[in-house]
Amino acid sequence: MAEVYELEFKGGRKDFYLNSQNIPLRIGDLVVVQADRGEDVARVAQIAELSACRKREAKREILRRLTPEDMEKLKQNMQKEKEAIRLCKEKIAEHGLKMKLVDAEYQFDGSRICFYFTAEKRVDFRQLVKDMADIYRTRVEMRQIGVREEARRLSGYGPCGRKLCCDTFLVDFEPISVKMAKDQGLSPSSTKISGVCGRLMCCLLYEEDFYKEALKRFPKVGTKISVEGKSFQVTENALLKDMVYLKDAEGTELKLPLDKVTQLQKLSESKRPLKRLFGSRKSETKGRKKEARTRS
Repeated sequence: MAEVYELEFKGGRKDFYLNSQNIPLRIGDLVVVQADRGEDVARVAQIAELSACRKREAKREILRRLTPEDMEKLKQNMQKEKEAIRLCKEKIAEHGLKMKLVDAEYQFDGSRICFYFTAEKRVDFRQLVKDMADIYRTRVEMRQIGVREEARRLSGYGPCGRKLCCDTFLVDFEPISVKMAKDQGLSPSSTKISGVCGRLMCCLLYEEDFYKEALKRFPKVGTKISVEGKSFQVTENALLKDMVYLKDAEGTELKLPLDKVTQLQKLSESKRPLKRLFGSRKSETKGRKKEARTRS
């Protein structure tokens, strides 16, 4: 049975391919593969036993490892891509199109060249495609991408000092919300929780499940708690330290362990039923007096 390999193409695009020829491969090897039309080059990203559904997804073949001749051709294509970006930018300015060119990708066999761009609205690039096709005499494609995809294609380093997640191991972009930052006690300032793409950082999702579960043990911010007869309000929860920060009306601040706050809450809750009971009896007495006055 043919092995299935996960391959990574330029720009972080990944796909699954069959290795029917059982070519000995290691992670990081460059290979020539079947493309929609002709051949393309990819890097081996994973050599692991994959599920049956992945095997069904793999419909194309790995043809060979990159030869010295292939490597020389790949270098030439990379130079052509730089020149194509320069020419395309000139044509975009010439036509006055409101679009930002991000990258160009030349198919290994030269049968296609694809330009990636960002734009706020839809762009009529038909004349641009004709101009580029006249220059390169090959199939030309224009693909509009989002800012997160732009960051993946251009790559870079995040605030953590490591290479961008979208350019290393992330396959799909998951939706990220400001609520995730609030759950994790992070600053709501957009500059501190945004990535190089300008959107909320993908890593906010990684620990969200932990924080959601941990928050269930803590009192909500704003909860009133009685401490030695004085009323305090929860202002902050330090989940990693198991500490709760409180403040009273006079501005006095307290820092208590979570287990202590939990005990105070339970003590407060144990007294509430008695208050409700006495309150109901008092209202019942008032109701009887009112009824007696009505009868008289």
